[in-house]
Amino acid sequence: MNLSRHLVFSLLLSGVTERPCPYQCVSERYHMPHCYTALEELIYTFGGPWLFVFLLLGFLILLALVLSVARMKYVGVDESPGPAPTQQGSQIDHSFPFLESLNEVLETNRVEESQSHAYRLYFLGPNTFSEPWHLSHTPPQQIKEVVYEGAFNTFVDEINTIAAYQWWEGAVHSILCILVYPLAWSWQQWRRRIKLQRLREFVRSEYDHACLRSCRSRALYEGLKVAATPDLMLAYVDFFLGGDEKRSDLPPSLHQRFPMSLLFGGDGSYMSPLSLNNDNVITSLMSQSIPPTTWYRLVAGLNAQLRLVRRGCLSTMFRPVLRWLETFANPALRIYGIRVDLASFQATTDSYTQFGLLVCVIEEETGLLPFEDLDEGSRSEQLSCHSSIDGQNPAGYPRDESILRGDDKGTVKQKFYGGILDIDSLKMLKEKRDLFYVLSFLIHNTKPVGHQDLVGLVISILLLGDFSLVLLTLLQLYSISLADVFLVLFVLPLGMLLPFPAGINALFSHGQRRSAGLARVYALWNITSLINVIVAFVCGYVHYITQSSRKLPYFQPWNMDESEWWIFPFALVLCKCIQLQLVNWHVANLEIQDRSLYSNDFELFWQS
Repeated sequence: MNLSRHLVFSLLLSGVTERPCPYQCVSERYHMPHCYTALEELIYTFGGPWLFVFLLLGFLILLALVLSVARMKYVGVDESPGPAPTQQGSQIDHSFPFLESLNEVLETNRVEESQSHAYRLYFLGPNTFSEPWHLSHTPPQQIKEVVYEGAFNTFVDEINTIAAYQWWEGAVHSILCILVYPLAWSWQQWRRRIKLQRLREFVRSEYDHACLRSCRSRALYEGLKVAATPDLMLAYVDFFLGGDEKRSDLPPSLHQRFPMSLLFGGDGSYMSPLSLNNDNVITSLMSQSIPPTTWYRLVAGLNAQLRLVRRGCLSTMFRPVLRWLETFANPALRIYGIRVDLASFQATTDSYTQFGLLVCVIEEETGLLPFEDLDEGSRSEQLSCHSSIDGQNPAGYPRDESILRGDDKGTVKQKFYGGILDIDSLKMLKEKRDLFYVLSFLIHNTKPVGHQDLVGLVISILLLGDFSLVLLTLLQLYSISLADVFLVLFVLPLGMLLPFPAGINALFSHGQRRSAGLARVYALWNITSLINVIVAFVCGYVHYITQSSRKLPYFQPWNMDESEWWIFPFALVLCKCIQLQLVNWHVANLEIQDRSLYSNDFELFWQS
């Protein structure tokens, strides 16, 4: 019989007449007859540590293969690699002839809507509990002929009241941020969604549209529409004409709107990467000068570059975006007489910064003369140009003194809070860094790597391995103290166990966008569970120090139960870090189907 090191022999006055000698376990956490802990009993039941590891690894690989086959059959159609889907509204679907008339009606409605579009007014703020959406009371110059200023201020007051959050919503979010951050993010998105729905309902059916000058718009409750980007961080109000304005200069053409600001959604975080939302209104407007296919491709390429931008290091991450605009976007747009620049927008010098594109027309002149050197006629002409540029104010931002200048590309630019970004201005870009900046080195958006099935298989293996290591760690802690098990499970609450169902939910979900969103949530749970692993590490270390200080005769410095207590927590940390990188690739494979978006070849990019 193999005797354990965790036993002591009993002393009998009458002597011993049979083998083995009577013994008892040194502690209640060891169990007869071998005086093993629960973990050791499991390991030695399967032949010892090495055989147990190989059997467990083989079982995990086999089970992961079964999961991968089931996943490919369940969601394989949705995640099949291929070119990016055609943008909505880009062409009429002729695959179903009986739906062709409906497609034509929808396409006609989109065109009519864009033709009556007057202006897009962006909300200020990132739609957080501390800084909710709000509109400026001063109407932009572009809609002063469309609205009554007094009624517009009343409309803004009502909108800002609805967009504001209650104190308890922010309090719940703060508590969840401390305890369970993934639930805090879900709570915030839920409240954002409800807030957007409430704003839409108010504008669509409750507000009497009294701020609009058009009698037809006021009578039909038309002329205003609230929408937001999918990440629910950027919202805007579209102003439409009613058709009875009797103004030949309304609505303005695309070139009359230049320079035009297109703000990015998102904030550069892992859950909300920066992106340019391309809706029907913008597409129809840009199609006045740019073919829709060219504009779709430009937006897709720009969003592929923007998703790599990380908050906390914007000054570095924006440089590839600038290079891409100069080498891919602007050379292709130059033949249409249009140029795009990366720009930042702020309401005040210390407020939330929003980034976007500034779309403007390329002037024939290589530069503009200084204002004081012009004659009276030229000065009036330049003042008119200056006014049209300074009037481009996407959210009613106050401006500091604008500076009109020409660059070597013959493009008119302006200076406002933030201004057009170039290599020099990026160096002066200030941003706050917090804990999420450190975590961004673990979870961040990357370029797609392909091999989607292989990545999914490895994630399945690691997901099952992670759950197995969690159970083994809890079993090891149970052998030490039941209190340690409760500490690991509830600091943070259930963070140790929830990554597994979150990962299964992400792998077995339909739809590329939904799968990518759930995979991001799975990454958040993995990050959160690292706190629980640290607690397990601390509990194991305290137990090791306590046992060492006692210097018990049965304590041996090199065994699985004492000196090698760190193996399972360390393996968990390593497993989770590898999982996070694989999830980053998995999300990239789901979101970027067309890998030519990252091509360095100009011709290949535009011909794809």
